[in-house]
Amino acid sequence: MLPPKKTVSPQQRELVGLFTALNESDRGSLLAFAQFLSQRSGVSSGAEQSLEPLSVTTPLSIPRPDNETVVAAIRRLSQTYPMLNKDELLHESSSLMTAHIMRGRAANEVIDDLEDLFSKAYKQYSVADSE
Repeated sequence: MLPPKKTVSPQQRELVGLFTALNESDRGSLLAFAQFLSQRSGVSSGAEQSLEPLSVTTPLSIPRPDNETVVAAIRRLSQTYPMLNKDELLHESSSLMTAHIMRGRAANEVIDDLEDLFSKAYKQYSVADSE
């Protein structure tokens, strides 16, 4: 007996079509951004194992590599500041990502702004945690 067919929504078809039309580098960026959104919302693709939540209260020391992409910077900063609520950072992070992808803003400038965003969020977290 064959398993039941899964229906594919129009959005899923569109996403696959867009993904297929991209070059290899852009596919990697789209996949990395989807992984970031998935991680932020707590959705697991099944590809990764579930890990115990971190109870870190100070930022980790993860250096910024040369020629870092914006998506990699978001990933690095999420790992650097695991104690921050990523939902609260999503809007501004997405706006910065859009400025880079859609408006051609330089990656280094966007990454600088992302680092400032995460740093300020951590300062607010530290103040709230100490009260």
